[in-house]
Amino acid sequence: MTRINFTSMAKRRIEIMDTTLRDGEQTSTVSFSSSEKLTIAKLLLEELKVDRIEIASARVSEGEFQAVKNITDWAAEHDYLDKVEVLTFVDKGVSIDWMVESGAKVQNLLTKGSLNHLTHQLKKTPNQHFKAVKEVIDLATDKGIATNVYLEDWSNGMRNSKDYVYEFLEFLNTQNVARIMLPDTLGILTPEESYGFVKEIKDKYPKLHFDFHAHNDYDLGVSNAMEGLKAGADGLHLTVNGMGERAGNAPMSSTIAVINDFMPNIEMGVNEKMLYTVSKLVENFSGVMIPANKPIVGANVFTQTAGIHADGDNKKNLYFSDLMPERFGRKRQYALGKSSGKANIQKNLQQLGLQLNEEDLKKVTQRIIELGDKKQVVTKEDLPYIISDVLDRTYEEKVTVNSYVLTHSKGLKPSTTVSITIEGENFEEHAQGDGQYDAFMNAVKTIFKRKKITLPNLIDYAVRIPPGSNSDALCETIITWKNTEKEFKTRGLDSDQTVSAIKATEKMLNIIVN
Repeated sequence: MTRINFTSMAKRRIEIMDTTLRDGEQTSTVSFSSSEKLTIAKLLLEELKVDRIEIASARVSEGEFQAVKNITDWAAEHDYLDKVEVLTFVDKGVSIDWMVESGAKVQNLLTKGSLNHLTHQLKKTPNQHFKAVKEVIDLATDKGIATNVYLEDWSNGMRNSKDYVYEFLEFLNTQNVARIMLPDTLGILTPEESYGFVKEIKDKYPKLHFDFHAHNDYDLGVSNAMEGLKAGADGLHLTVNGMGERAGNAPMSSTIAVINDFMPNIEMGVNEKMLYTVSKLVENFSGVMIPANKPIVGANVFTQTAGIHADGDNKKNLYFSDLMPERFGRKRQYALGKSSGKANIQKNLQQLGLQLNEEDLKKVTQRIIELGDKKQVVTKEDLPYIISDVLDRTYEEKVTVNSYVLTHSKGLKPSTTVSITIEGENFEEHAQGDGQYDAFMNAVKTIFKRKKITLPNLIDYAVRIPPGSNSDALCETIITWKNTEKEFKTRGLDSDQTVSAIKATEKMLNIIVN
């Protein structure tokens, strides 16, 4: 197959259509509320600046109708209505009536793109299907609704019933259709097929607008999207965090980065600096967590773990690439663990405003390696305590939880008695709470209130144990705190979950006092 040297071609602009609110919502267990859909829609159009958004399927539910109505009302006020699209069906105009009532102005009409689907699902002939499609398109035109057409199962159609696909395209070429959308519905295409099929169609119909819609069942979504663009596709369908049915759709963040870095002839309007912000919002609303190693938006993708990498970054940025975190509103981090070298430690010390001489740095590095061998996670906030433990002079421990008694009895509120030393002054307090840790925190807050010190708010509390461990294994409690200045985490390690939380809290108390 002859390849186009796309780097030498004139620049062309493509459209990015986000379908997180429709196709992405087909992710198992995910259902956005009406207010969440409106919030995401606003962010996609106003901040991420995608060209179009597909927000729902017609006729699904009353809640879906209200969500669409809220978005179209907002979009009409802000001149975005032509960018808001709804999936519709060949149903003799029922979907069109639904759209008219909801205020939507662009339908994405779902039709059959393979003879297999047409024959076995609809049990119709091509002419019968084309006639029904024409009736819906004509009705939409009469109602002032623009039409895009999905060829469902198009990829299998091109593999197994290409004559039918071209018969359908010949028919659509005579209709009032703005865009024809080519979905790899089951995510079966290879990159070579994606290029070949799209190029074959685009060469035959150069004046028609074709969108390519990739799924990720073989983890080829980004590659297939890239090949579709090389072949001449006029637009791509993507979802935030790659959400979607089964393995999901081609992910927005990776695809945008790939286009920006490897396809200089392609122009688009997406603001990549907002990719991470939108990604985290969708993560929170959907409840589907982003894998730590997910490109662009994962927690670890801009974290250097190996000490040799941090050392290289100090020497002319030897381990940097074009994927700089600042592009996406993020910052590079340097992990601390058994693979850490002195360079990793130095990077974190710089961020804390601390300096160590060469001999002391070696001691601290060795201690972190020992902790890493025990699988204890070390954070930047832990560094002052590791330094104090190893060198016994960087920070004195100003707060010590001396002892505590935790009680939990059936029918009675949990309670605790706590003894704490703060800068040489001893305090003792008794308190109750909704749980043992809550009782402990109530006692601590009372003590620190006497010292006129305000404690940060606890905003996240997570407990982890190694997979396959027994009940007596060590557990790690990770607590996220937030005060007026910043957000930070502390960790505690113990075989008892409450005790590990108390150890994490003791670290927090020392941080705020120091």
